[in-house]
Amino acid sequence: MSRVLMVVSAADTLTLTDGTAHPTGFWAEELVVAHRTLTREGHEVVVATPGGARPTVDPVSLDEKTVGSAEKVDELHAYLQEIGSALDAPVALEDVEVSGFDAVVLPGGHGPMVDLAVDPVLGRLLTQADESGLVIAPFCHGPAGLLSATTDDGGFVFAGRRLAVFTDEEERTGGTGETTPWFVATRLRERGAVVEEGPAWSSFVVRDGNLVSGQNPQSSEAVAEAVLDALGASRR
Repeated sequence: MSRVLMVVSAADTLTLTDGTAHPTGFWAEELVVAHRTLTREGHEVVVATPGGARPTVDPVSLDEKTVGSAEKVDELHAYLQEIGSALDAPVALEDVEVSGFDAVVLPGGHGPMVDLAVDPVLGRLLTQADESGLVIAPFCHGPAGLLSATTDDGGFVFAGRRLAVFTDEEERTGGTGETTPWFVATRLRERGAVVEEGPAWSSFVVRDGNLVSGQNPQSSEAVAEAVLDALGASRR
């Protein structure tokens, strides 16, 4: 059994370029699919947030029009209730020891753009995790959290690494549009990451060594399966 650190945003509002306070948080499907897939295979998943604050689910991610059916909404609600104790009292990032984990998973929602992208504690944890060869798996907007990992001279720890992330096209057509304060894919490219893109709104996963990443909510299952594969490989 492996131990997986699931880093979740504690943000609940994203300020758009027009000054609007846009409700946000974590994306239900991404957290649920990753958590459920990993735990069903016997792995321990520890939820952590900045300061140990209770994370907020993005309300749009539980909207029937977004999710696709009332049945799927009910399924997501049920699982979030099932793991309610972990979400109500997450571990504080400040108290995490990377040496106690085998993987770090970062689900999305716009929340990571607000707090994880600039969290120095997360930056240190990700740097240590990468140096130790832990599986690091951000997906959708989760890769925004990678931006927190900087070198002593101001460089980007993940510069030159291949990854997938919610694309600018997807943000413009199905995210917060042109009022998005900044585009995660563009920012990662500016910092030196090699961003690869699949078709919009289709599952697309990139694996570069210990870094496993996915493009969008549709990639949730494939990311979780890739993490399982990477964890299995690390133990062989």
